[in-house]
Amino acid sequence: MNPPGLISIVGATATGKTGIAIELAQQLGAPILSADSRQVYRNFDIGTAKPTLAERQDVPHYLIDLAEPDTSFTVAEYQIQAQELIATFHAQGITPILVGGTGLYIRSILRGMTIPRVAPQMELRSQLMQLGQSQCYAMLQQVDPASAKAIHANDRVRTLRSLEVFYVTGIPLSAQQAELPPTYPIHQIGITSPDRSVHQQWIIDRIDKMLQNGWLEEIQQLQTKYGKDLALLRTLGYAEMSDFLDRKTTLAEARELATLHTLQFAKRQKTWFNGAGNVDRAIHWISPTTSPISLIDLAETGAREL
Repeated sequence: MNPPGLISIVGATATGKTGIAIELAQQLGAPILSADSRQVYRNFDIGTAKPTLAERQDVPHYLIDLAEPDTSFTVAEYQIQAQELIATFHAQGITPILVGGTGLYIRSILRGMTIPRVAPQMELRSQLMQLGQSQCYAMLQQVDPASAKAIHANDRVRTLRSLEVFYVTGIPLSAQQAELPPTYPIHQIGITSPDRSVHQQWIIDRIDKMLQNGWLEEIQQLQTKYGKDLALLRTLGYAEMSDFLDRKTTLAEARELATLHTLQFAKRQKTWFNGAGNVDRAIHWISPTTSPISLIDLAETGAREL
């Protein structure tokens, strides 16, 4: 590809992005850059569907296992590391593949977002959390209505971050965000989601596979090492299974809740990639069951477009 660019593969959770990305990477001889906000943390492997060691041996994967689970890893830190890797690969004439479902990570790269370099303020966050999400969101509506409009009322993480930036800098986050899109060519591929019943079965199958692969043991090890109050243990899937381990629910109830919450999360992802969070409308959407032959054609098409 001349000049080298970037291939981006996006889509909802449990739609086969990793498998398709590996197929394309093998055809192109390209590395994969993860765009998953939980895979950046070490020891959170099974429940985040992190690529296996075998998959990482077949195709080099980057931006995985960057931080300890009890530390904060910001979008700004992700952007810096991703941009440095892309520049390094471009200097070698290589086009990497950016893969994931974390829309803000992908947007930070493809749109070249400028992100305030405000370090996490743990004491401030703790004080805000004590107020409750409803009050925090109301505060955000007052000090930064533009950010509040773009954030769901129940999104605690982004609400706290927006308030944090405002109280540290005195300037609304929305007023500090600009975009400097990269000049290199970008080819976007989106993985469509199947209908709800099929997607639900895929999610159930994946949860069962995770359990068979030792997900509960992974959670117990994380609880022992970092404590049960670790924030990441209250994220999707880990929260439901942690409740089972704490005997608050049965395993059947935990599986059912994890499935429901994953479907809800997938719906939000689809809304993001089809709406304002998308870089532009030029996403080449393909089925998650695309054949290997079609993947080769897709890779060649992407190469020509770049």
